[in-house]
Amino acid sequence: MDRPDDVTVVIPCLDEADALPDVLAAVPPGYRALVVDNGSTDATAAVARAAGAQVIAEPEPGYGAAVQAGITAAQTELIAVLDGDGSMDPRQLSMLVAQVRAGADLAVGRRRPVHASVWPWHARLANRVLAARLRHRFGVPVHDIAAMRVARRSALLALGPLHPRFGYPLELLVAAAAAGWRVVERDVTYRPRSGGTSKVSGSWRGSLRAARDFWAVLK
Repeated sequence: MDRPDDVTVVIPCLDEADALPDVLAAVPPGYRALVVDNGSTDATAAVARAAGAQVIAEPEPGYGAAVQAGITAAQTELIAVLDGDGSMDPRQLSMLVAQVRAGADLAVGRRRPVHASVWPWHARLANRVLAARLRHRFGVPVHDIAAMRVARRSALLALGPLHPRFGYPLELLVAAAAAGWRVVERDVTYRPRSGGTSKVSGSWRGSLRAARDFWAVLK
């Protein structure tokens, strides 16, 4: 049975005021949107509130810190996590929610770019290498590092705090494997971001920081 009021969509954000209106408008009906403002200098928080989302602030910088704050603040059975940049369609969360309701512990999206330029080659290559490492070393059946995902809140909290920065999605998959979770992967559309610049693939500096965090998890 689909119970949309049991789903909170946690959206960690840093300066995503341009993209947020379209992202929040596409959140499935009945799902609760929770925007975690991770130190934005633009109108991210005000835009989110105007669209009807719950907004909390997480002063500790880092993607993982923002996600963990959202999970802690949520009060629903299921947690969905989605970037606030508009690169993925929130309407596809329902497909992942259905997988968890059917028995999966963690449902993740495998990004399928609408055209090659959406995903810079260096970011795509790094993702491919990391996913292969996850499959071969940890037995996690994924081909992406879970930019869109759904799991039960109680299970996520039981894992404890994970990597506070870019390494969070990767460490979540490693921790899921260690906990014996059933992980399923489904294709999701990956499109150009709606505004702003990617904190990871938008610059070599961001990509290097992400790579540092990823390899810290896997070492």
